Amino acid sequence: MWQVAERAGVSQATVSLVLNNVPGSRVADATRTRVLDAVRELGYRTNAFAKSLRSGESGMIGFISDEVASAPFAGDLLKGAQLLAWETGNVILSVDTFREPDLEAAAIDMMLSYRVRGVVYASMYHRMVEVPKGLAGIPTVVVNAQDRSGEVPSVFPDEELGGYTATRHLIEAGHSRIAMINIQDATSDLPAGIGRLAGYRRALVEAGIAAPSELVRYGTGTVEDGLEITTDLLRGTEHPTAIFCGNDRTAWGAYRALEAAGLSVPDDCSIVGFDNHAMVAPYLDPGLTTIELPYERMARKAVELLLSNDLERPRKNPVECSLIHRGSVAKAKVPA
Repeated sequence: MWQVAERAGVSQATVSLVLNNVPGSRVADATRTRVLDAVRELGYRTNAFAKSLRSGESGMIGFISDEVASAPFAGDLLKGAQLLAWETGNVILSVDTFREPDLEAAAIDMMLSYRVRGVVYASMYHRMVEVPKGLAGIPTVVVNAQDRSGEVPSVFPDEELGGYTATRHLIEAGHSRIAMINIQDATSDLPAGIGRLAGYRRALVEAGIAAPSELVRYGTGTVEDGLEITTDLLRGTEHPTAIFCGNDRTAWGAYRALEAAGLSVPDDCSIVGFDNHAMVAPYLDPGLTTIELPYERMARKAVELLLSNDLERPRKNPVECSLIHRGSVAKAKVPA
């Protein structure tokens, strides 16, 4: 820092004011430019460790997840957190724990030892979680999940609005016999399937369309279930003209069932999925119209909440899911 000060022709205190961007400091623009030029010419870097000892903060944000960093379709959670952290002068310290309690406890200890500003506690899929007791006393936001106790702010996809949007899109295309294949059984407490089914039903009720029980089916979110359930839905004389699938893998199975029956998407049956899975939705033929999970926006929102220091921040923060238009929805055929 003395070398920077000497080259810029200023005091060491002035260099410190410029590098730390101290609010209210009256450093002239020309002086600031000379300091920054000297920093670049000398290749100077601040000592982050020493800075953290003085300030009590490391400029790091912890990101603890079950397996987000290693899951290709949920990786945008980490991306969103990293981008906003970088924009605000912070960095992300990330650990996947694979739901191993000992590894999670060790990760929390490490985060605390690094004096992180807060922790984003993330899940690969939307579920209810128990926030570890070790995070008590440190700013924490849950993302892509919900804190079961309701005490920790949670940012999660608006599943019901997503289900409503998907079904509404099919209704607006003229369909009235619309089936839904959910991704969990009727007794499951996972928010994803509960919300998507609620949105489907709300859209039908709002449009004055009956929802016969035989058009609502329950699977496990696999291609095989989509194939088997769609094959069953096609039996009989009045099969659905459209299917809302609870995820894109189920939709893939529905495509296969329709093809096996000599039918096509969307001419004989329109399909809408959920997730916008990057390895599935764009590559089906035709491309799958689907609801996109807002991974990056959720993570950015979580980091914003952490950095806001707002003790009254909302405990529940649903984020809207977007409809991605491709080629799997057509206007319903008018009966002859």
